[in-house]
Amino acid sequence: MTKARYIRLADMLSTAIHEGKLAPGTKLLTHRAFAEQANVALATATRAYSELERRGLVVGEAGRGTFVRDLGLPPTLWVRQAVEEGLTDLVFNMPGDAADADMLRAGLRRLAAAGDLDAMLRYQPHGGRPHECRIIAESLVSRLGPIDPDCLLVTSGGQHGLATIALGLFRRGAAIATDSLTYPGFKSIAALQGLDLIPVEGRGGVMNPDDLERQCRRHKLQAIYLMPTVHNPLGAVMDTPTRLRIIEIARKHDLLIIEDAAYAFLELDPPPSLFSLAPERTLHVGGFSKSLATGLRLGYVITPAIHLDRLLEAIRATTWNAPALISGLVTGWIEDGSLARSEESRRRDGAERQQICRAVLTDSPVLSHRNAGFAWLPLDTGIRAEPIVTRLKTQGISTCGAGPFSTAVAVPQALRLAFGGLPKAELKGLFQKVREAVEEASLD
Repeated sequence: MTKARYIRLADMLSTAIHEGKLAPGTKLLTHRAFAEQANVALATATRAYSELERRGLVVGEAGRGTFVRDLGLPPTLWVRQAVEEGLTDLVFNMPGDAADADMLRAGLRRLAAAGDLDAMLRYQPHGGRPHECRIIAESLVSRLGPIDPDCLLVTSGGQHGLATIALGLFRRGAAIATDSLTYPGFKSIAALQGLDLIPVEGRGGVMNPDDLERQCRRHKLQAIYLMPTVHNPLGAVMDTPTRLRIIEIARKHDLLIIEDAAYAFLELDPPPSLFSLAPERTLHVGGFSKSLATGLRLGYVITPAIHLDRLLEAIRATTWNAPALISGLVTGWIEDGSLARSEESRRRDGAERQQICRAVLTDSPVLSHRNAGFAWLPLDTGIRAEPIVTRLKTQGISTCGAGPFSTAVAVPQALRLAFGGLPKAELKGLFQKVREAVEEASLD
């Protein structure tokens, strides 16, 4: 069967890329110029370029053109991505402390000394054991206000909580408003579930309510996904007036609000949560990976009662229940104060790392939360992120640009630096290499 013309053109360019005839960073002809060169319709040329982008061979940058990708770099930041052996990881934020292992040993000893260990080997209630739901709910009162423990569902991490919401409450094609830069894990969930993410303009990680209103008129939105307290990747904390305006719009258009609080513990004096301001329509998602350990997959979803049955069905269909051993460990740490101490340690550690980052990147417009182990580095006009990522890789450093976080057509040029789990003694040297790579790119 003869291949379509656009496929043949894409194959031709693909071969040139793989053979090195089109080097990484090469700017391709415009769609129109390529169409004229190949003697095809403009639509055929556009489809050929789209096919190359689908294969991960090129990247289109609005207003700048289409560029050949470095095939040694992963095209996106999804959960399957792994940093190559031998590279220093500035991609994933993996906070940790030397005392974490001792905390785990003590927690395991406590569980081993307790009674009814046999119960942990059995199936558990889909939404979590009632006494553990109560412990988690009571620990959140100071941040969220009163919580009905029956409306708190224990999940296998915050990511699973988001997946449970997507699977349980939305059908393929549902439109959800998001920040134009947002958490890549939610993008991956939306892609798997066939959800349509609608980017909303904002500034510095704070959604613009006026643009949200405009998007409500343009699209049949069903929900808004937000990280109002310590935004990932920009670190912003949304102020109270903006929260109230977004809630007003959500009520006007009958939208659900998905409030992701993965990093909220980093902010000591946050505004009222969206859950506390609009409990009738907010699904609040949290977890303990960032405050305790990334390997301990335990999270929770707090939901209006009307959605309980569908969320429980989604949990049953995906994991049946959260692991009782981990939920027992975490709730024990809540009760004995270990969680609070760990959160304080993460805040203090993040603040020290931010100081090192800003001391080295002193001339750069770094965006971050003062206690976070990650930062956003916007690049000056005309500087592209991918060549910098490639240059840093040759120096043994793995980092990423804005693509994995972007929901908009026009992907900004920036670097996301995650440094929560690296030895602090190495950070100054790593940031200096980043600064030098950016400076070199500005001279290219």
